[in-house]
Amino acid sequence: MSTVDIVLAGARGHGRWHLENIRRLQDKGIVRLAGICELTPLTADELPEGLARPEGMPEQSADFGALLDSTGARIAVICTPIPTHTDLALTAASRGVHILLEKPPAPSYAEFRRMADGVAAAGVACQVGFQSLGSHAVPAIRELVEEGAIGDLIGIGGAGAWARAESYYRRAPWAGKRRMNGVDVIDGVLTNPLAHAVATALALGDASRAEDVTRIETELLRANDIESDDTSCVRVTTATGLTVTVAATLCAEDPDEPYIVVHGDRGRITYWYKQDRVLLQRADHGPEEYQYGSTDLLENLVDHLTDGADLLVVPDLTGAFMKVVEAIRLAPDPAPLPDTAWHLLRDEERRVVPGIDGLVAAAADSLALYSELGAGWSNPHEVST
Repeated sequence: MSTVDIVLAGARGHGRWHLENIRRLQDKGIVRLAGICELTPLTADELPEGLARPEGMPEQSADFGALLDSTGARIAVICTPIPTHTDLALTAASRGVHILLEKPPAPSYAEFRRMADGVAAAGVACQVGFQSLGSHAVPAIRELVEEGAIGDLIGIGGAGAWARAESYYRRAPWAGKRRMNGVDVIDGVLTNPLAHAVATALALGDASRAEDVTRIETELLRANDIESDDTSCVRVTTATGLTVTVAATLCAEDPDEPYIVVHGDRGRITYWYKQDRVLLQRADHGPEEYQYGSTDLLENLVDHLTDGADLLVVPDLTGAFMKVVEAIRLAPDPAPLPDTAWHLLRDEERRVVPGIDGLVAAAADSLALYSELGAGWSNPHEVST
């Protein structure tokens, strides 16, 4: 099998994870890091050991198109600020370069369609980086549901209680923004850090495509001094009438692993998607726990190009998620929580909303919104699609 040359756009921040993953695949002889696109070139100390080529550092340039041309790369990994995703993806597509595009794929549904339609017209492969959808737990859970392991499907809940220091919103000019210089960003808790919870919950409800969504309700709030939301919930009604509710915060009291709950009338399945761990609980049975593996999405893209493997997360399978992004974009700006609803943990320099961990869990358990669970500070908003 020939080695596939890769260019990485955005190698700092989360891009460091991609550098390590490319190094892992390079060690397997599958890929070669041919170039890095950054406004400021990486130093040798910033490059994981083993990624330098025999002749030295990979080629670097701030000009993405020129770098693709000079390296002849077959794949571009795009891990840049959200508003740049569509233009960079189309730059790659216009050169016949295949794409791994970080989530969220775009800041609006219009930009998403421009990207997806342009990529399709160019005839290149595009994989969207929802790594949780590469887990082997996802088809396994679907099979359990289809077999009737938990009875009739009632709904799906998602819960994410995470914590981020105030410095998290100073890591980049676009962090925590809804718009910047007149351009959509939509960097909120449901659209970026806990986007996997939304996309995975929709996928387990067989509602991944844009046409699978008929109604979206949002409650967007913020404890931090930002434009976007850090404590929010969304409830989606699918074309089949299924309810999918996801609640999330970056202001947790005791941060924990995010999870999805698949509710049936005779049991439930809990999926901790960052751990690929599944717990099956059903009537007349003891609890059953399973551990699954996961297919790396970049490796899947390489396998698609070299062996014809099916892509796991094509753009159209993120259409429903992008409908949620669009509903959040169109909703009123997130309401600031009253000063009495949060406090600052000075030793960690982060804001905490007392009681939010329980509200997040209760929303996933009951498929209710914060306002329906007695949170007087919430602000419901509905979008019909």
